[in-house]
Amino acid sequence: MNATTAEAAAPKHPPEQPVEGLLATLELLRINRAGPVLHLQLNRPAKRNALSDAFIQQLHTVFVNMPEGVRAVMLSGEGSHFCAGLDLSEVVARDIDSAVQHSRMWHAAFDAIQFGPVPVVAVLHGAVVGGGLELASACHIRVAEESAYFGLPEGQRGIFVGGGGSARIPRLMGVARMTDLMLTGRVYDAQEGLQVGLVQYVVSQGKGLEQGMALAQRMATNAQMSNYAVMQALPRIADQAQALGLFTESLMAATAQSTPQAQERLKAFLEGRAGKVLKS
Repeated sequence: MNATTAEAAAPKHPPEQPVEGLLATLELLRINRAGPVLHLQLNRPAKRNALSDAFIQQLHTVFVNMPEGVRAVMLSGEGSHFCAGLDLSEVVARDIDSAVQHSRMWHAAFDAIQFGPVPVVAVLHGAVVGGGLELASACHIRVAEESAYFGLPEGQRGIFVGGGGSARIPRLMGVARMTDLMLTGRVYDAQEGLQVGLVQYVVSQGKGLEQGMALAQRMATNAQMSNYAVMQALPRIADQAQALGLFTESLMAATAQSTPQAQERLKAFLEGRAGKVLKS
């Protein structure tokens, strides 16, 4: 595995099985489980997985009703595209008040992903544009297949990002690059997305789910408090002044290392029962 292209080893995870109960009733999503990993698949391929209000609400429902024992999520898209963005048919004739409330609904749903109970790896292919890129940016790890392409066409549509993109995407690629995408309609391919920080991995076509599941299964083995610290504390520390950030870090470090899981893992390492860091 290198910095530009990552291919997963042969999968060793449990087979995927459909979920039951509330999550099985969400018709816009296909949801399966492979041991501690929940595979959440956008399931509106005829619309290129365009995000309607119902779609956003169902995504939100998953993350506030995470099944017991799930330790990581893999998010992917059915069909030829991950997500072509906002369903524009729902935007026309919306007044200012309802437009603000609509945006805030997206914010609540995507906050539940970014600051939710478990880490999320997004597997991206085809279109990852507009609201689709906003959704991907709320995830913690992004794997792009070679077919993936990234854009923010809101400028050409006469609208502005409303799903948290202005807060999240510049943290990945910078304000200047996001400005370019929105003002000019520029589109990045998968390798360009890797170079500017939109994704962490690029894999060959058809290998995304394998790589994404391997990463999700690996994250699922981490101590829960360590994952929680990375998801909850790290982005907040990055927004704090250095002195406050260092203090927050000390509190989080003390909390994480005091858990029974951490104590057992540290003991195992000192006794030579844990693997060491090796270059892939």
